[in-house]
Amino acid sequence: MVLFLANVLRLLMIALALYITLPLLFSVFPWTRGIAETLLGWIIKPLKAVLSGILDYLPNIFTILVIVAITHYVIRFIRFLTSEVESGALVIPGFYADWARPTFNLIKILLYAFSFIVIFPYLPGSDSKIFQGVSVFLGILFSLGSSSAISNAVAGFVITYMRPFKVGDRIKIGEITGDVIEKSVLVTRVRTIKNEEITIPNATILTSHTVNYTASARELGLILHTSVTIGYDVPWKQVHQLLIDAALATKDILNDERKPFVLQTSLDDFYVAYQLNAYTADSHRIAAIYSELHQNIQDKFNEAGVEILSPHYRAGRDGNPVAMPPDYLPPDYQPPAFRVNVTPPARNE
Repeated sequence: MVLFLANVLRLLMIALALYITLPLLFSVFPWTRGIAETLLGWIIKPLKAVLSGILDYLPNIFTILVIVAITHYVIRFIRFLTSEVESGALVIPGFYADWARPTFNLIKILLYAFSFIVIFPYLPGSDSKIFQGVSVFLGILFSLGSSSAISNAVAGFVITYMRPFKVGDRIKIGEITGDVIEKSVLVTRVRTIKNEEITIPNATILTSHTVNYTASARELGLILHTSVTIGYDVPWKQVHQLLIDAALATKDILNDERKPFVLQTSLDDFYVAYQLNAYTADSHRIAAIYSELHQNIQDKFNEAGVEILSPHYRAGRDGNPVAMPPDYLPPDYQPPAFRVNVTPPARNE
């Protein structure tokens, strides 16, 4: 590319030197001096026009320089305020520190746009029809080709001021669960527990629901819950205690004023549904905590001799004990015996 440009420049210099040489050569002879003056006029008149245009345009250039300088120093001042807010040195009531950088970027874009609008009438040829037509054409191309990008950018600013999550939070967007590793104007990047980096457009996030597991985990505690179904023949108090013991034996389960608790969510046809709820402050270990919790539930129930199953019963109850805890039965309770009716055969007389 450099060699090609050098060759082009060499040819242009040769052509210019030849063009300048011709008037000098023609001016030597009286009968060709008219041609020399014509050739010189073709060079001198455009140069005079260019120089005259530059001199006439100097006031506009100074005006543009003043506008650019003012815009530059205003942006520098706003950048300084942004750094102070981000560091916590400047506190504005109701304005969060993580809003500072996006707000600065938005103000910077608006200032640049306003400066361009002010400078536009001072640009050479801005009042020509061709310049205006090209500007309109470029604007139409930009608007048609960047509609999705603009929607993502608008969604990115809305998400920033909604504050549904921060970088480092464990979130769930649709079917995607992971940690936020980057928030930009157009997209949000999430790393799943399998180390998969997923890029989600901000417009998609804005139109779907977002679950944040980290927002209240450290202050209120994130409640993990799991359910088991146990038959009616096991006392519910025993089941409650076994589930709570399993939760307390699990790492990262809180045991302060936020203690585990059990809810009986339903009384079904054949079994009772128990829901164990336990608090944790570590939202980034949800999968590991659930796994350890399920292991401890199995261990505690096996040690107590309680089967984790959902028994089903037939309608015929003869010979089967009632499905009630022994404490609720009379001391002399015996399962009902099978009833067998024997009909003697008729005698033939």
